[in-house]
Amino acid sequence: MRHRDDVPRFLRSALVTTALVVAAAAPNATAQPLDVERTEIAVVSSSPIASVAESVVSLRIPLPESVGPHPAACDRLSYLRYRDGGGPARSADADAVLVAQPGIFEGAGAFDSVARNTVAAAAQQGRHIEFWALDRRSNCLEDHLGRRAGLAADDVHLAVDYYYRGAEIDGRRFGGVVPNDQLGWLGHLGVAQTVQDQFDLLAAELPDPGLRKQKTLCGGHSLGGVLTAFFAEWDFDGAAGADQCAGYFALDSSIDASLSALNGIPDIIDLSLGGIGSTAVEAALDGGALPRVLALPAVINPETMNLLGIAGMAAYLAPDAESDLARYVPSSLNQETTYRVLLSRDAAVAATGSPSVRDFRITNAAALGAFLDANSQPLALLQAGFGFFGGGAVTGKDFPLPGDVAAVPALRGLTGMLFGPDRKAIPDQPYGPLYTWRNYDDPAATAATDRDGAPFTDATHEVTDIADLSRSLAAQPLDFTEWYFPMRLALDVFQSQAPELARHRTHPGGILANPTINLIGGAGVVVATGWRGHGETVTAPGYHHIDVLTAAARQAGGRPEIISTNLARFAVDRTSRP
Repeated sequence: MRHRDDVPRFLRSALVTTALVVAAAAPNATAQPLDVERTEIAVVSSSPIASVAESVVSLRIPLPESVGPHPAACDRLSYLRYRDGGGPARSADADAVLVAQPGIFEGAGAFDSVARNTVAAAAQQGRHIEFWALDRRSNCLEDHLGRRAGLAADDVHLAVDYYYRGAEIDGRRFGGVVPNDQLGWLGHLGVAQTVQDQFDLLAAELPDPGLRKQKTLCGGHSLGGVLTAFFAEWDFDGAAGADQCAGYFALDSSIDASLSALNGIPDIIDLSLGGIGSTAVEAALDGGALPRVLALPAVINPETMNLLGIAGMAAYLAPDAESDLARYVPSSLNQETTYRVLLSRDAAVAATGSPSVRDFRITNAAALGAFLDANSQPLALLQAGFGFFGGGAVTGKDFPLPGDVAAVPALRGLTGMLFGPDRKAIPDQPYGPLYTWRNYDDPAATAATDRDGAPFTDATHEVTDIADLSRSLAAQPLDFTEWYFPMRLALDVFQSQAPELARHRTHPGGILANPTINLIGGAGVVVATGWRGHGETVTAPGYHHIDVLTAAARQAGGRPEIISTNLARFAVDRTSRP
């Protein structure tokens, strides 16, 4: 039984639960009953693309006993299912099913815009497709109760009180970030378990292998493209991963089982070292000498990933209200360091903390812009272009790098890969005016210029609607951000030749066995390296790494959104019946 505080009012839905998924009860079943407990909850969204139906699907597919003790919730696999509301209810009857692996630090909720846009674009061509956004199993550790309660009450303070001030919700208190010594089982969640989870989910939802081969398109964003390559080469008890897919799609990524190659580096970075390195890594994870979660002391860690969701909630509920999150969230070393990295003009300000982020008046929308917009967020992996500061004077941001370093041709490839190509900016008037946010389609968003008179941004680099972005961050039942990214998974992709991985990769032609489309952001991390994958490549000018997922359906001048339009076209062409 769900309590009211567990589900926000715009996400309340009908819950269908079955002990056995059979043809009469489950929309994805065939005539053969499957011994899988399955739930599907319809999601009511405020997205303007009302023609697309969304639901969250969860299946009980237990982890093997060899991973050790783990929470019962982690014996379930979940995904967000998007389909044309006017199309068939059963996935097996859809014209195509796109199955997407998330990138690093991403959950299924990050695919909300591209999934809706793609399904709607296919429907305009008279085809009914589905988009499944997969959620990694480790996301079972996330506690969303505070955020759900805050949404239900339209009160972001309620979420902050739960996560930071010891407040109870429905008799429960936040237990804090799960410590490393309680995550021994997470040390076993690497590439092998990740691709096995995808296979098991596909086999449960689409039991007919011939149907999977005919209708399923496999792909992902960022790291998700690499994981798709592993899936294509993997052997599942005699079944090749490539035979589960009719084609591949890469979103600012490539279908290549080498993260080194994706980053424009020759495939020489391999930690397996003939098996010695991989054995040492596994022992260190088992013994706790290595952290089981990939995290930094600040900016990227479970607490900050949750805070991004809270910032998204504030921007979603009250975008134009003055933000008090920097003052209301209790100070900590992580919070203070994160604020200084994101909102320091230069190294001197970062070192002294003066002026502080708390000395500026900004709206909730502008606070989210400081966190994630490409003209503020320093890390290319976390950047989107969704507008610019308004309401007051801005100045160049020269921390952690000089704001105009992207203009240096000799450094453009390296800095673009790590920090993106955009000039950075920051509000310039502490104790001054209320800084607002100009949305991606506001002509004034491109008006500000840097110290050399060059514009900080232009219309080409502003493609995401902050309303879509904040909704995806705040209102999805599966998170946009990922708190607990498994260290084992991060290490596995850099030891692709390790014996325990190589012995499963018995279909080396799998990557080239099916047609591929590469959908690349013109300001994303792949273009910066100058590397290209095989197959068809479509580049979206100005798109950043996250824009490939979040770009608005309506672009400047009424142009259709290029990523979803071409992905829908590829899905329709690849799965068209003769």
